[in-house]
Amino acid sequence: MGFSKEEKTRRILRGFKTVFFLITMVISFLVFSAPVFFVIADTLLPTALLSASIPPSSSSLLKTLYSHFSNYDFRYSLIDVPLISIIRSAVIICVYSFCDGPKLSRGPYLGITMICSVSSLIFVSLKASFVFNSSKEGSAMEAALFICSLGFAIAHMIVAYRTSCRERRKLLVYKIDIEAISACKNGFPRYQKILQDERVK
Repeated sequence: MGFSKEEKTRRILRGFKTVFFLITMVISFLVFSAPVFFVIADTLLPTALLSASIPPSSSSLLKTLYSHFSNYDFRYSLIDVPLISIIRSAVIICVYSFCDGPKLSRGPYLGITMICSVSSLIFVSLKASFVFNSSKEGSAMEAALFICSLGFAIAHMIVAYRTSCRERRKLLVYKIDIEAISACKNGFPRYQKILQDERVK
């Protein structure tokens, strides 16, 4: 049994509304969980890029890491770039988890995120200048590693600022609601007295 043209149009519109609703929900989820999302990405992506830039070896992962740390040189080694990202992400997520609305609006979260991000930006930029000046040409993976670390440092600052603004707006709305309720209570003292008299009766 076929559907009429109106029923088909209605079904298509309902499908579009459902898809739009799902996309909106996903975007809202990503916006509200942006600090956590960027922390996870900042931890995993630079580490994956470093692993891809290291030539394959028959030795174990622990031996490879030990070799990188024991032969560490600021001008050539890249092991510290993902390490900086992991430390930065760990500090930011710890502060974020211990902060509530007022502390997210202004205070530890925004301040510590800015300090961690700016410090890592300076470190990674300085290291990139040494790495690419000491070697005639760096690989694409090395360039991607530095760009990724710098990009996530900037992203953390933007997300922290936007989260701070969002929490400030929430607190402002809450404050306006409280003030409106207080004003109503103070504006109708006679009405409150009548209610109290009625309750006594």
